Amino acid sequence: MKPKLVIMAAGMGSRYGGLKQIDPVDKYGNIIIDFSIYDALRAGFEDIVFIIKHEIEADFKAAIGNRMEKHANVQYVFQQLDMLPDGFTVPEGRVKPWGTSHAVLCCKEALSGSAFVPLNADDYYGPEAFRIAYDFLTKNNNENEHCVIGYPVANTLTEHGYVSRGVCEVDANGNLADIHERTKIRMAGEGAEYTEDDGETFIKIPEGATVSMNMWGFNTGMMKELEQGFPVMLEKIARENPLKGEDYLPEAVRRAISANRASVKVIPTHDRWHGVTYPQDKPALMEAIEKLKKEGVYPEKLWNDR
Repeated sequence: MKPKLVIMAAGMGSRYGGLKQIDPVDKYGNIIIDFSIYDALRAGFEDIVFIIKHEIEADFKAAIGNRMEKHANVQYVFQQLDMLPDGFTVPEGRVKPWGTSHAVLCCKEALSGSAFVPLNADDYYGPEAFRIAYDFLTKNNNENEHCVIGYPVANTLTEHGYVSRGVCEVDANGNLADIHERTKIRMAGEGAEYTEDDGETFIKIPEGATVSMNMWGFNTGMMKELEQGFPVMLEKIARENPLKGEDYLPEAVRRAISANRASVKVIPTHDRWHGVTYPQDKPALMEAIEKLKKEGVYPEKLWNDR
């Protein structure tokens, strides 16, 4: 089976102040996901799984889902708080999603045992990333061999606040040796730094460091890994941070690597990230999209039906 594209669009967008997943970024009403899907289809993908919440279903389908059904095989998965393994319940007062590991787990039935590429709905990845992921998965069918698209950290920052990135340690063979999810990374002169104590102290990220933007090429073994690991993480979250604790894909990958249950090839791309973490990011994103069109990376109109 061909690998499937999994687009995670259930996040609340709290820093942005709205449903950034469906906010237009060009004069034709296209949103960021339009460009991701356009790149994915020309790379070879045919099946798309959207992860959303029931609360945004109507708006999401009106903005993107209904249109994409003309171009690809579309499925919807709902990431809801109470979609938990047997024996677990939602802590009283919790409204925050359980994280990207949980989002992907919700897709098990929709994926039907296929390899898959998850990505964030509010990030622009560039055409090269989709070609890399598709080529890797169509040429590597070992269930425990995966890849991650690696970006230079300097290509993934915003001028307007913090971003979350998985900071990669890469071994001499180009494989992922370790990865650390840093949820508060910011620009620091020509480089980047992160904090883990709400800005009391900052730690410099090495110049040229590679980071993950949550775009992975997962073979089928990763779903088994998530099924086994997520309940363990839920128990930890219940003890340590029941209202806000999350399980992130980079941490799930890290657990698999450290236990020698998986290998992950780090494949670099030099494309630049664009996104809308904050409202102030939108003008720069729209300018970047217009520039890419003028350079011929995209046609003026992505779709004939717009």
